[in-house]
Parts: sequence; structure tokens; C-alpha cells
Amino acid sequence: MDIENELPVIPLSEEPDTLSDVPVEQYISSEADNMIVVDDSEPEVDSEDEVTEAVKVEESKAPRVWPDLATVQKIKCQREVQAVREVFDEDDEDFDPSMVSEYSEEIFEYMSQLEESMMPRSDYMDNQTELTWHMRQMLVDWLLQVHLKYHMLPETLWIAINIIDRFLSQRTVSIVKLQLVGITAIFIAAKYEEIMAPSVDEFVYMTEKGFTKEEILKGERIVLQALDFQISHYCSPYNWMRRISKADDYDLQTRTLSKFLIEVTLLDHRFLRSKASLTAAVGMYTARKMLEGDWNEAFIYYSGFTEEELVTGHEYIVEKLTERSFSKSYLYKKYANKKFLKASIFAVKWARSQTGVVEDILDTDAA
Repeated sequence: MDIENELPVIPLSEEPDTLSDVPVEQYISSEADNMIVVDDSEPEVDSEDEVTEAVKVEESKAPRVWPDLATVQKIKCQREVQAVREVFDEDDEDFDPSMVSEYSEEIFEYMSQLEESMMPRSDYMDNQTELTWHMRQMLVDWLLQVHLKYHMLPETLWIAINIIDRFLSQRTVSIVKLQLVGITAIFIAAKYEEIMAPSVDEFVYMTEKGFTKEEILKGERIVLQALDFQISHYCSPYNWMRRISKADDYDLQTRTLSKFLIEVTLLDHRFLRSKASLTAAVGMYTARKMLEGDWNEAFIYYSGFTEEELVTGHEYIVEKLTERSFSKSYLYKKYANKKFLKASIFAVKWARSQTGVVEDILDTDAA
């Protein structure tokens, strides 16, 4: 059964319970020149310098990266991870030459070096004059529909969201052009990641012709120039989750649940401070907690994180799951299907039982 037949893609302008004070036509405006406040033709040097300088000041106010632990706690966690790595016996019985396991340490070390450089500013919304975090959540939830509609790879979605956040960290965007930024980002991500990427005309159709082909192509040029064409350096949490899953021999239930949980983090702007490796570990840790498993030495070895470092992210996920509006999101409906083992229904019920929130969850979205 195809999920997309049950859950048709809804244009962003028709999302329920969102921005009732904003005219719907603002979301489908076709004025491409207003997409970015900082004009791409001949930007003023003075204004550009002012924006850059303001960003640097804001970044110094709060730490960018989790876990935000005291020095003593950090050293303690690092020593615990190091101790596990020294004594843990990695099982290489099922050796697969195609997985180039002999290079895995170097590969993940290189990925770790790239992580922070590809992170957006966690406070970029402070410099946006018209946008809010709730609008970002709306956009991400809508992109989930577009992503599933065309059966794209998981990495395509993560790359698209990363492009959006890094672009908004550098440019001030009007509310009229937020959806254009989103559809342009997933267009770029699909061209980079997919074998058979949807055409630009299909993305025009997904916006119900709210934007033209020319506008999306122009947006592509602007976004890529703003990011200096740095797309391939981003490594999604899926890369790290595949490694962590080795700790429980790739248990299907745990992995499916953790996939849902890391996608929950896409809706929560607080995870902009989290590296992809930490997001993957938090998702796996929360899945283990929900399934009454422990965070043993195998998980510490493959993830590189102790339980103490994952608690904050775990609490944020549980908090997000218990929001009253969460069950109305497309993400919840997507994972309520049998194809995904009804992971969202199980996770929300578990989270509400832990926090004492009592609310009926209608199983209307599950087949």
C-alpha cells in the first residue's frame, strides 16, 4: 500500500492551524526578486559587512554545539568512552569487503572533522525580520510530504534541511519566499543525491504553480552562491546511525523507531546545536529507552557518546512528542503506517505515559 495515496501532499499555503494572520497568497507569490533581502545582483558592501559583524556578535552569546557540559563532566565522559574503546572487542566475523571496514575509523574521523563546519547558526532566526521558528517547522513538515511523494532517499531530506538552515543563517528571507527557499533546497539536494531526481517542472507542480520554473532555477543559483557550493561536506545522522546499529546487530524495531525519532529533531530548532553524530546517538538512545534496552558498552563504542551526554536531547524529543499539535503533523501520519511499524503511535503513547499527559490518540492514520 502506498502511503502517499492516503496522505496527499498539501501545499504549504493550505496547512491547518498555522499563521492565520498571514494572507495565503503570500506563500504563493511569484516575485522572485524579493526572495532575498540582500540582493544577489550587486550587494552593498556596507550592509553585507554589517550583517556579518552582527552574526559574529550573536554567536558569542551562546554555545553552538552540544553537549553543553561542564569541563569536569566532559573529561569524565571522554575518559569513559576511551576506556570502552580500549577494551571493547569488535566483532568482524561477517567481514564484507564492499564495506571497506579497514578504513572505517579514518572515514568517520574525517566525517567528524566536517561536522561542525557544516552546522548552521543556532540563533539565525534572531536576524530574520519576518520569519519565526514555527514557520520553519511548517516548512519542514511540508517538505516531508514532498520527500515521500517522490520516494527520495533519506539523505536527500537531511541535505535539504541543512541547506535551508545554512542559507537562512547567511541571508534574510521574506515570508513570501520561504516556501521558495524550501522547494529550491530539496531540488538541489535531489540533484546531488538521487539517481533519478525529479525535474524542476515536478517541483513547480508540488507548489501548485505558486512559483515558476525560472524562479526555482534562479533560487538555485542564489542558494548555491551563498553556500559557496558546499553541499557534499554534510553528513546526515543516517551515516552515524548505520554504524551505531551494529551494536544491536541492526535490530529492525529499534532502527525503525530511531529513524522516526531523529526526524522528530528536524522539527525542533533546538537541535540546530547538535552535531549529526549526536542526533543519531540521541535517536538511538531514546529508541532503546522506549524498548526497555540499556546503553551498554557496545553503543558507547560505536556512537562515541555516554548516556550522560544524551539525556538533554532525549528530554527534548520526549517534550516534542507530547505537544498537543504533534499528532496533526505529517511526520506523525507518515510513521503511523504499518510500513513503519506504527512507530509514531508507539512513541507518542510512550512519551505521554512518561510525562503524565493523558490524551486519546486516534489510530486513523494507520492502515
